[in-house]
Amino acid sequence: MRLLMVEDDLRIATPLRAVLGRHGIDVRHACTGEEALDALGVDVDVVLLDLNLPDHDGFEVCARIRRISDVPVIMVTARADVRSRVHGLNIGADDYVTKPYDIGELLARIHAVSRRARPEPRPEAAPAAPAAPASDAAPAAPTASALVVDAAARRVTVRGTEVVLTRKEFDLLALLAQRPGVVFRREQIMSEVWRTSWAGSGRTLEVHVASLRAKLGNPRMVETIRGVGYRVVPDA
Repeated sequence: MRLLMVEDDLRIATPLRAVLGRHGIDVRHACTGEEALDALGVDVDVVLLDLNLPDHDGFEVCARIRRISDVPVIMVTARADVRSRVHGLNIGADDYVTKPYDIGELLARIHAVSRRARPEPRPEAAPAAPAAPASDAAPAAPTASALVVDAAARRVTVRGTEVVLTRKEFDLLALLAQRPGVVFRREQIMSEVWRTSWAGSGRTLEVHVASLRAKLGNPRMVETIRGVGYRVVPDA
């Protein structure tokens, strides 16, 4: 695995690079946002992005990365407030780690975002059935649902207005929308969307739900069932 570490503090970068190297990760180091953007010209599997950089704010660097690449980005921040985390996810980060972090947790998150970024093999498409003559075609049934999730097009609309989501936000909503009104347990969501059973990832789920609610414009569309999980209420 090839990782781009964007960290200006050598007291952190040097030992971390050595530890990651011992776990089979090939680390390229950038000290500034501009160096990080230049380094994306080579193959990189994951970006570990510190928010406090000498030339640019890490949020700005993440947004610029997203304009040119879909490489997974893990933000590293000492900012523990939910607002900062939600903002990071909204501009394209895939995950975050709060300083000080446990190296085991960091490694787990690096491998998790790397796995999620790998394209899954798709089954061969069946030959399309011939279209029915226009005169015999049934008109499309109108939908009364406020929330519409088009899994094939990866498109979400709320009352006819398209909502732009990050990759993980869409995956989360698409899972819940498969069975509107049915409660999905947190463990099931983590397994199917994040492909992990690691309990420490629960905070990631909460932040993604908060971001998703803000974008949908109606928090009641994604309902928390305390102690269990979440469900979608399309017409809330």
